[in-house]
Amino acid sequence: MKRLLKNQGTFQIFFAMLLVIGIMVISMYYLYRNSISGIYDRMTENNSLAVKAMIGSFDNNFRSINNLIHSIHMLPYNVLEPGEDGQVDMSDVYLLQDNLASLVSSVDFIEEAVIFYDNHDLVITSSGTSSLTQFFNQKYKHDRFNVNYWRTYMKERNSFKVFHGDYYRISSDTFKETTKKLMIAAGGNKVRLSNKNVMLLINEKAFMKQVSQNLMIPGASLIVLDQNQQVVYSTDSTLNITGMMEEVYLSATQEASLTRENYEYHFYKSDFNEFIYVEKIPFQFQNIDSVSQANRLIMFTAILCAILLSILLSIYLNKPVKRILHQLGGRHGGNDFAKILSGIKHMQAENETYKKQLAFVDAEARRGILLLALDERELSAEHEQLMHRYETDFFLNKQFVMVMFRWSAPAQAEEGVNVSAERMAELLRTGLRDRQAMANVYHERELQFLALIGIRQSSERDTLLKLLGLLLGQLQQGELSGYTGIACVSKVYASELSNCSKAYQSLTSAMAYRHVNERAAVIDAGKLEYEWNMPLPIEKLEKLASFVMNGKLKESKAIITETIRETAQRNVHQHQFAYIAKSLFYAMVRHASPSANRNNELYLLESEFLRAAETTGASPEKLEQLLHDAAQHIVHHSEAAEPASKLNKAYISQYIELNYMRNLYLDQLAEVTGTSSKYFSSYFKKTFGVNYVEYLNKVRLSHARELLKHSNYSVSEIGERTGYLNSSTFTTTFKKYYGISPSEYRKQKQNTG
Repeated sequence: MKRLLKNQGTFQIFFAMLLVIGIMVISMYYLYRNSISGIYDRMTENNSLAVKAMIGSFDNNFRSINNLIHSIHMLPYNVLEPGEDGQVDMSDVYLLQDNLASLVSSVDFIEEAVIFYDNHDLVITSSGTSSLTQFFNQKYKHDRFNVNYWRTYMKERNSFKVFHGDYYRISSDTFKETTKKLMIAAGGNKVRLSNKNVMLLINEKAFMKQVSQNLMIPGASLIVLDQNQQVVYSTDSTLNITGMMEEVYLSATQEASLTRENYEYHFYKSDFNEFIYVEKIPFQFQNIDSVSQANRLIMFTAILCAILLSILLSIYLNKPVKRILHQLGGRHGGNDFAKILSGIKHMQAENETYKKQLAFVDAEARRGILLLALDERELSAEHEQLMHRYETDFFLNKQFVMVMFRWSAPAQAEEGVNVSAERMAELLRTGLRDRQAMANVYHERELQFLALIGIRQSSERDTLLKLLGLLLGQLQQGELSGYTGIACVSKVYASELSNCSKAYQSLTSAMAYRHVNERAAVIDAGKLEYEWNMPLPIEKLEKLASFVMNGKLKESKAIITETIRETAQRNVHQHQFAYIAKSLFYAMVRHASPSANRNNELYLLESEFLRAAETTGASPEKLEQLLHDAAQHIVHHSEAAEPASKLNKAYISQYIELNYMRNLYLDQLAEVTGTSSKYFSSYFKKTFGVNYVEYLNKVRLSHARELLKHSNYSVSEIGERTGYLNSSTFTTTFKKYYGISPSEYRKQKQNTG
């Protein structure tokens, strides 16, 4: 013992060991205080925010579905109500189909919209008409949900219902069968808005793309129940909540919780449609108790070893070192103290990783709160409390302006490095702060970003407008080369979260109402002028359809160029210009043959066109070229798809629709279809239920009504444009069918409009 006390090296090891043990104890205590149990509590809290943001996304999607069903009911065409002659007016069918296609195109996740009527086999969709039996038993096939099921279900009195996603076998025009998982939204009929039965076929995959699930903690699940507690969607096929709903009482905040085994279930009731969302999360991370016990064991062992080693270091040095190395996961041998230090550094690195993850979750929580603030819905008390908690993080001064940045990706031919949304947000944030503009930047959706920029006084806003132009130019010449961006700046608001929704609404409106020839990179939302000088080129649409159908490519391109350039010269708003361009596109697509979409060629053309029409920097020249490409494609396939026989209902009605403005005699149509006048007259009455003259008059007068409502042409000019030889004949025929003269009809519509 005396020898050990006299050994200087022993004391060096002794004090070195004490130092190492002291560091280890402090590190273990720090790790214990910041253990994953604490991180889990924070992540659970942020997970609740993420789930509520997801519920908001679900509600928005269901709101879009409900609004679309309501809009379809409000369409004015009751096509199966017979006219004065007891027959169905087919022109109303086509108008209803066109309006339905326009409505459906506004919602990305709608696979198809279906309208049918009680006691009728006709079904009208956005892509055409067919029989109800053919649609559900041949095109969209399901063993259970067939035509008999839907006919019976829609005759019963039911509320609005969304059916759980299931796989349907879909037959295309090319006789290829594919499988898709679809949800069915069936409109309620307890209160009849119209005589229509409305159903929406929803692509579940596209529907869920708009609901981000990345922020949910591992092991969590979500199930969506409708107002009748039927499953609409579930992320876990094994999740079973049978019997739980009887035990749940949803409080005034529309929330409740329930504990079962090792999981906690949170129930949220939607204010919008009374759907119930059930979130299942584990109590804590797996094996968290054993980890906590191990942390305590390590600390107590380290303290005990410090006491023992300070007395018996020279005798028992080997065993304590081995024990410490074992606790740290290392092996005894070599430089044991270096291994201990390495183990401590490894634990510290893991702790830093947890901190970064927590910082990321906090940032996403702030983004979720901002998106909630943009929604004008009334929020729960818990949401209000969270907003007050984070409010100081959003604003950097007493006043702020909101800036909306919208980028369009480079064309495929110019594609370079794909820049992530996170990187774009960082570039915008850094660029603004480099120019002394203190801003918080948030990724809203796709390539759209929002910046909250603090200002001291209103005059700084003018400087900010110039600064943003320089920033966009620098980014487009630098890391965002190939991208096209614009910025829209709101008015000055007081730094309150309640003002964020007002600023956002003004920016959204300004983006839609900017002029098509506007080339400025920065838009001042406060100075935008709103105009409604949008032409509706009905006559040119009809000519374009006729040229495409008859294979006249040169004339088709000329009509497209003339319409696009005339519209651009009027400098209409961006969304109005996009509407005109899409009207031209669909006027041609209506007459595309089935072969035009071989290998999805027409679908790809349509996707590219729609993407360009909605793109921030889309120029009239670009849209004009895309329309030319579409015309060339459709005309090319129309020439190769000439029907073997023209004596069919579809061809005849289409021919009349495209040529009604000419002197269209029955003999002429008989010659076109290759039959005699007598045979054609008999065939027409048998097929259409009315004689040829009656049908032609209805088509002509339908177009005449539109011109009377939406044009400044005189009555005589409208008569000539709709195929009548003189105004007298037009007036007499119009009064026969509608009971009033064309002039009186126009005056009524002007007074009511």
